[in-house]
Amino acid sequence: MASPSFPVSRRANVHSSAEGSREWGIAEEVPVEIGFNGTAWTVMMASPTDVEDLAIGLALTEGAVASGRDIKTVAIRQWPEGLTADIRIAPDLVRSDRIHRRALDGRTGCGLCGVEQLADLHAPPSALPPGPRVEAAAIRAALDALPGHQHLNRETRSVHAAAWCRLDGEIILVREDIGRHNALDKLAGARLRGGEPDDAGFVVMSSRCSFELVFKAARMRAALLAGQSAPTGLALDLATRLALRVAAAGPDGAIVFFSPESADE
Repeated sequence: MASPSFPVSRRANVHSSAEGSREWGIAEEVPVEIGFNGTAWTVMMASPTDVEDLAIGLALTEGAVASGRDIKTVAIRQWPEGLTADIRIAPDLVRSDRIHRRALDGRTGCGLCGVEQLADLHAPPSALPPGPRVEAAAIRAALDALPGHQHLNRETRSVHAAAWCRLDGEIILVREDIGRHNALDKLAGARLRGGEPDDAGFVVMSSRCSFELVFKAARMRAALLAGQSAPTGLALDLATRLALRVAAAGPDGAIVFFSPESADE
């Protein structure tokens, strides 16, 4: 939950060309230090809410831990400078190679910070096994419903959302953050906290499908990743290697499938 001293938004007076002077919600971001057993790993700029989910999700999607079951607790502490999230886990279950190779410098919009060498970009998780088909109608339903779940964005119009959806398009879990990567990590943490869920589903994002999001969605074993806009070339290349299907909102309400095996849809 958000710390009382770190509200997720504030009110500011603005001038609208259509409405004149009015109040507007401004999203807050604070430094969040994430570490293991008292040792700092990374500092992320993030919305000060669902910090435990962020810590667990980042540790899992970056491969620093193998399973949510391995995490005992996450201790959240508030400091004048920001928040800390200390993941308690047996030392032998922390993958030190991933921590040392990707010591993240977490700027809000950056998914490459901390990559030591280009080779790190080409060490994704293994390809997904064949998964269930996600129909265009289900993706359209989820994309249409997503704004109704973006409570912070309705106030500020400056944060992203990541949603886990059933195969029929029903949204069952949403997380918001100023960073699209943070939002997906929070979603992963919320789903994976304390175990490995086995329910089939797909991820819908309020952003485009970047290669980092493809990587993280594959870690979550999503059946598909859908975004509001088209993927980049690198994202599509990675999705093809991981056998992760990718879709986006197209013109006139159409759903565009970018995965080669979905061309006939």
